[in-house]
Amino acid sequence: MALPTRTRAARMYGARDLRVEELAVPQIGPDDVLVAVAAVGVCGSDMHYYDAGRNGLNVVRQPTVLGHEAAGVVIAAGTTSGVATGTRVAVEPAVGCGTCPTCREGRYNICPVGTCLGSPPTDGTMSEYLVVPARSVHALPESIDTVTGAMIEPLAVAVWAVQRAQVRVGHRVLITGSGPIGILAAQVARAAGATEIVMTDVNDDRLAMALTFGATRVINTARDELDVTGVDRVLECTGVPTAAWSAITTVKPGGRVTVVGQAAPAVDGLPLAFLQRYEIDLVTAFRYAHAFPTAIALVESGAVDIERVITGRFALADTAKALQAPVLDPSHLKVVVTPMPKGA
Repeated sequence: MALPTRTRAARMYGARDLRVEELAVPQIGPDDVLVAVAAVGVCGSDMHYYDAGRNGLNVVRQPTVLGHEAAGVVIAAGTTSGVATGTRVAVEPAVGCGTCPTCREGRYNICPVGTCLGSPPTDGTMSEYLVVPARSVHALPESIDTVTGAMIEPLAVAVWAVQRAQVRVGHRVLITGSGPIGILAAQVARAAGATEIVMTDVNDDRLAMALTFGATRVINTARDELDVTGVDRVLECTGVPTAAWSAITTVKPGGRVTVVGQAAPAVDGLPLAFLQRYEIDLVTAFRYAHAFPTAIALVESGAVDIERVITGRFALADTAKALQAPVLDPSHLKVVVTPMPKGA
């Protein structure tokens, strides 16, 4: 079968300027694979790029294909890739350079020169076809549907967050933010042995959903007091400084707070004296390292449900609608774009 040489892709030119265009499919190197993309999850970062032309400090300065949460089917593989064609895979979008001291230490998620698919100027996964290094793909078991496999990437974020938080058996955990990452983190924390999981948000629909995913209690902080004390761990998944600082005061002496949501470049109001007085650890989590196998295993075992996290599906031609859907309908958790061409 002749390999495709052209692919349709959703390309950002600037704020609110997204175009579905036809691009050339890159050449496959000996250690690369060509993936027919079945689904791409819409992340908050994608929504920021669409709405404002930037996400944090990263700005769209040239046309860039969006997306980094992908799964699909390998339709061609390089001679040294070690991957069989026909393999269904989840794609890990950021694997580091692989050669610097940080990568060699196994911490490739914080590689100083690493890139991430869909983070401008690096083209992403909202494309019919995608060429990536073989080390970026993880085989999906039969129990995980290919479209659902796109949720392995955000689940890996949750896995890494829980690992960084050092959640243990019997812990009481507070998770601020009941969006997709918060809900996935709740499931992972429960699998890690947490016996109490309190979740906050300002959206009642999401809080109701959180209860079905393992939260033992929910609090709408837009109207109710955060009356929680003595928790072992906090996972801050909102990116809102005031939410983080108020959550810190709920932690017991010697506890740990982990910043998971996209942090602002600089913030004021950190209760540093409180942290010091009670030796509360404040740590951060950035993407993940070596978390995809654990994420896949958690889904395969039934410990984590990612299928229900998907609440909407859009064709590639409707990518702009997909990027706006969670804002227009806050009851959405995750929407996916389904680029796979017919016959792939």
